[in-house]
Amino acid sequence: MKKSTVTYPDGLKYTGELKGDKRHGQGTLTFPNDGPKYIGKFKNNKFNGQGTITYSDGQKYVGKFKDYEMHGQGTHTSSDGEKYIGQWKNDKQNGLGTLISPNNGSKYIGEFKDNKFNGQGTRTLSDGQKYVGEWKNNQMHGQGTRTFSDGRKYFGKFKNGKQNGLGTLISPNNGSKYIGEFKDNKFNGQGTLALSNGEKYVGEWKNNEMHGQGSLTSPDGKIEKGIFKNGKLTK
Repeated sequence: MKKSTVTYPDGLKYTGELKGDKRHGQGTLTFPNDGPKYIGKFKNNKFNGQGTITYSDGQKYVGKFKDYEMHGQGTHTSSDGEKYIGQWKNDKQNGLGTLISPNNGSKYIGEFKDNKFNGQGTRTLSDGQKYVGEWKNNQMHGQGTRTFSDGRKYFGKFKNGKQNGLGTLISPNNGSKYIGEFKDNKFNGQGTLALSNGEKYVGEWKNNEMHGQGSLTSPDGKIEKGIFKNGKLTK
């Protein structure tokens, strides 16, 4: 294959290997008007194989291409410093990868689908928060474990980014442990809350309060059973 320099009517400039009149092999394609610059492999005029594309705003991708699109293993750095290292399909983050976001100090390692967290993954934040589990459309969704910055830990079901379904919340600061149902991060439904002083409630909850049929055991062993409303025994 011959090597040539070609300037096109639209301002594109190509330096590299040609097969006939097509870009084919190793080459460099520069776009006009502060456009991107691609250095890498070509096949029938298109980016195909290993290559690097850089943009005037600081964006950069180094990795595999297929028919102009990021496809295969590659690393993309955004203009704000966010970096993704992993698998690509049809120009989007698809498969296993790592996303590092320096602006908020977060790091996600796991599965992606169309640029979003989807599947199994782990996300950590700079303040100590951590989630390990299932994701859907960038939200915690499915079975997972969430550790809060204050040391609390939740094991259980998530839906649309919130604790929903059966789970366990352990709070080391006050020594409490809740096992039961959640709705939108709150105790809702049937559950048991045990405190470090021996107090224990078994029964129904609504919006983090004892509400419905239940049994409350005090630290001295006294048991009260009946109907609770907004955290208090009514009868």
